[in-house]
Amino acid sequence: MYLCIVFAEGRVEVSRENKYLSTMTSGKVFGELAILYNCKRTATIKAATDCKLWAIERQCFQTIMMRTGLIRQTEYTDFLKSVPIFKDLPEETLIKISDVLEETFYNAGDYIIRQGARGDTFFIINKGKVKVTIKQSNNAEDKYIRTLQKGDFFGEKALQGDDLRTANIIACDPDGVSCLVIDRETFNQLIAGLDEIRTRYKDDDVLGRMSSTNKEFQNLKLSDLQVLATLGVGGFGRVELVQVNSDTSRSFALKQMKKSQIVETRQQQHIMSEKEIMGEANCEFIVKLFKTFKDQKYLYMLMESCLGGELWTILRDKGHFDDSTTRFYTGCVVEAFDYLHSRNIIYRDLKPENLLLDITGYVKLVDFGFAKKLHNGRKTWTFCGTPEYVAPEVILNRGHDISADYWSLGVLMFELLTGTPPFTGADPMKTYNIILKGIDAIEFPRNITRNARVLIKKLCRDNPAERLTEVQKHKWFDGFNWEGLRNRTLTPPILPKVRSAIDTSNFDNYPPDADSPPPDDNSGWDVNF
Repeated sequence: MYLCIVFAEGRVEVSRENKYLSTMTSGKVFGELAILYNCKRTATIKAATDCKLWAIERQCFQTIMMRTGLIRQTEYTDFLKSVPIFKDLPEETLIKISDVLEETFYNAGDYIIRQGARGDTFFIINKGKVKVTIKQSNNAEDKYIRTLQKGDFFGEKALQGDDLRTANIIACDPDGVSCLVIDRETFNQLIAGLDEIRTRYKDDDVLGRMSSTNKEFQNLKLSDLQVLATLGVGGFGRVELVQVNSDTSRSFALKQMKKSQIVETRQQQHIMSEKEIMGEANCEFIVKLFKTFKDQKYLYMLMESCLGGELWTILRDKGHFDDSTTRFYTGCVVEAFDYLHSRNIIYRDLKPENLLLDITGYVKLVDFGFAKKLHNGRKTWTFCGTPEYVAPEVILNRGHDISADYWSLGVLMFELLTGTPPFTGADPMKTYNIILKGIDAIEFPRNITRNARVLIKKLCRDNPAERLTEVQKHKWFDGFNWEGLRNRTLTPPILPKVRSAIDTSNFDNYPPDADSPPPDDNSGWDVNF
């Protein structure tokens, strides 16, 4: 059970490894990291006096946050449906607009709009009342026109072009007025992004790819595979380099995962989603899944082997990459993201460790354990990802969508250019606090060019709706050969040395698995794996 606890009364002592650290009294909070993220306790808390506490369990907290967010989204979307300029927009577009509405408060007597001023802002009244008045040329007093209240709107012409305000709007509720606000720039950017429908991958033959793959591997058995070496070690098991006994001309990566550990960490749904998404993916920038197996102890995924190694290993050895090298690898990720996002799939685990080089030097995305298919315009609320790459809305439990992937793309660019991600702390909680302070609080090294810095900051905007999604059009990519990248005719900046189909020299060496075999799991949750 993961709890966040607030002291009402009493005093406790905080220690780590039997060493006293501090004393906490009423009003203090502990366990806030556990409520956000499934992590181990970092200190011991012991009652020094009788204590009275308020506590909330993580699942309960997340459910409350999700319901609150969904209720708010539904309410705002219903408001938008009553506005003439919005009424014909698709539901998913209205949901996106509702997400960027900002709540602004005005005291009684405040002028929200002043007649004659130029405006670019649209308002929906969320709470309270306003009065509409017009200044008359021959009269010192303004003429009262009408009163507007909750659900009414004004300033909609400002979203369609320069609007010379034709009346005064004045807050007239004794308790003040709350308005939902959106400006023209945000509105146009959002609509432009939503109208830019990506069709590049829409007509690919997913079923055809799956059919041909299934045909080639349909009779393959786990016993037909010979394990040659370990390529990596993960949370649920190992990734082995294997060959089919009857074919030594090529090799594969076999990911094996402990079923009992998957159940213990409640990752069943993530694993099933990973299989489905990878099995359907037909993109040159995503590692292909050929077949799955299972037994009483493990699940197995047979994938293409990328013998160029992890991008993280190359980055570690070189320290950092120059602008040109970073541009190539970022371009590969952008192509993978375009493919996924055009299908409403969010990836959520971008980092150099999850980028593999194939034998030609092109990068492919691997490890789809956190990937998820979203409903049009909807968000997801699961807290997951690597701490340094997590977007602020994930930390704050406000729900997130594919915009979170663009945040992580900005973080990746920074790490490739410098060798370290921009947001790093001694522990996850410190990292999250640094992330919440924003990208503008981060000092950029001089070796990051101006255009790269501007792009990173556009990707790492605090407001998800303001993040740049048309990455290919940014100045940093001026002159970049996107067609050559897609056709794989562009020469990669680093050409890995791969001598044969079983050459593992681009991977770190891993000792044999010393753990005893995991217990059997025959509960049947993996029947469709």
